[in-house]
Amino acid sequence: MRTHPVSASAVALLGLAGIVWLGGREGDGRALVFAALAGALFGTFLQRSRFCFLCVTRDFVQRGDARGLIGIVVALVVGVLGYHAVFGAFLPVPAPGRLPPGAHIGPVSWVLAVGGLTFGLGMALSGACVSAHLYRLGEGSLLAPAALVGVLAGFGLGFASWNPLYLMSIQQAPVIWLPHHLGYAGSLAALLLALTLLGTWLLRRNRVAWHEPHAARPCGLRETLFGARWPAYVGGVLIGTLGVVVYLRAFALGVTAELGSLARTGANQLGWLPERLAGLDSFAGCATLVKETLLSPNGVFVLGLVGAALACALAAGDFRPKRPRAGELARALTGGVLLGWGAMVALGCTVGTLLSGVMAGAASGWIFGLTCLAGVLLGFRLRGEWRPGQGVRG
Repeated sequence: MRTHPVSASAVALLGLAGIVWLGGREGDGRALVFAALAGALFGTFLQRSRFCFLCVTRDFVQRGDARGLIGIVVALVVGVLGYHAVFGAFLPVPAPGRLPPGAHIGPVSWVLAVGGLTFGLGMALSGACVSAHLYRLGEGSLLAPAALVGVLAGFGLGFASWNPLYLMSIQQAPVIWLPHHLGYAGSLAALLLALTLLGTWLLRRNRVAWHEPHAARPCGLRETLFGARWPAYVGGVLIGTLGVVVYLRAFALGVTAELGSLARTGANQLGWLPERLAGLDSFAGCATLVKETLLSPNGVFVLGLVGAALACALAAGDFRPKRPRAGELARALTGGVLLGWGAMVALGCTVGTLLSGVMAGAASGWIFGLTCLAGVLLGFRLRGEWRPGQGVRG
């Protein structure tokens, strides 16, 4: 495993120079600096803890290794606690008809379920979710660019199919937010109970030791940060905390708003968009816009994510480009199209609709998560990577 500390330092210094430049902009400089720093932290946490929804699911269903999924549960627990504390400041009384600003709380319909299923299938075919493809760009993955091109195309197809889906189902679909029905205390209790039961179930079915028995112990700051991958529960705590801080300060955590906005802007310039996307701009979450400026908070967030992942990969010896085969590229591109379409009609991805949505107490987050899991398992079966009963028996 070859490390590149000089290159890592150069990338970090370049990123710092970019942040200083952003800070000098008038008007939106402070917001962009915060978004860049938040993205850099998110990219670091993703890369160092291998926080990839597909990878941890594959580990569990194939090898009975539940540590990664438990890390996601930990992130959700931390986020649920933090979000509900923040909601009390933003919206002291969760009265019906009112929602906390900018939270990933979407309509519940069969379109959401189909979007989640399609997104999960796209994950299995392309090899990762959108956020993991972004941090793997920093690791030198040559499949990630193909998948992300597919994501842009998938968003374009999503925009083309939006109006019929909206009129058939989404327009009348309920927006279910637990505090509307249970209050903040009841919502918090219900979510923590559900996550505790899920975490307990995963713990009982974990077949892998929490720490590698012969792994060398870190003996310095560099070894701690860039030696062995961080435990999944550490990544979960950090990502859950970051999600709360970012929502309190700026926006709900998500990575597809910029990709969707790029696709929407390109389709608009080419005249491929419908004259009107009915109701789309009334929803929060990973909202897409026709871009009028080069820089946006979510765009800078994504750049910070990729840049930090690159610096970490170079420092840790995880930067390992590998020439893909033609079939792998085709599968990544196809899976990316499914990712983009699913993310567009579901108004977000595993970070936005699932992670931020569940933290916010949105029923849409749970439905997206369950249908996404079903899509992943279907993809595993299509690829011959899993059979029912393999790796999950208690």
